[in-house]
Amino acid sequence: MRERPGGEVCEHCGAATTDGAAADRAGGDEGDAARGGGDPGRNDGAGARGTPPLRAAALRRDRDEEGRARSARPRDGLGRPLPYGSPGVARQPEGVARTPAQALAEAQRLLDDGMPFHAHEVLEDAWKAAPEEERELWRGLAQLAVGLTHAARGNAVGGTALLDRGTSALAPYADAAPYGIDIAGLIAWSRELTGRLAGSGAVPAAETAPRLRTTGDTAENRPTPEG
Repeated sequence: MRERPGGEVCEHCGAATTDGAAADRAGGDEGDAARGGGDPGRNDGAGARGTPPLRAAALRRDRDEEGRARSARPRDGLGRPLPYGSPGVARQPEGVARTPAQALAEAQRLLDDGMPFHAHEVLEDAWKAAPEEERELWRGLAQLAVGLTHAARGNAVGGTALLDRGTSALAPYADAAPYGIDIAGLIAWSRELTGRLAGSGAVPAAETAPRLRTTGDTAENRPTPEG
């Protein structure tokens, strides 16, 4: 889960209603953190109530350096929380400074590898760093990535909702798509996937991944080689 500026819950991934529920089923407390509820950094006498020391320590770690909620639980390749101590897929580092072209290239790599949740984390960093006139663009891309995440998890309702939101956010950029982003292609992909979700279960993430950019993107939209 990533936090939106000034908040504790990722507005792209719907963690409060999906990841939190999954965490609760796994026997953890991420649901509280995702919903902005109880402070997982508080001990509250957990040891006295029988909470194992390792578990209590894990709860205390579920905050970043600034005290914001950030789950320390491992996650699988689709971003689903796993029980503490399970092997998981490494999260994307938060706050990495990338050019738009670099962010798109890294997100595409993750999408192609079947990790749309991790692609969403990259796109969310770009959203946070974007100028005001581009914020809805990056928000929409992140929402499409999480829509695919839900679709790959078999959550048709969540997938459809995020895909629709992403499509609406991208639509205003269709006439002048920056950075070689294939706005028209992404909107068509989103609508096609939404139609598929109406009558199917989980979709394969890698095989279903969209292309973020047109094949004819120009040199000025590519990262500048470092000297």
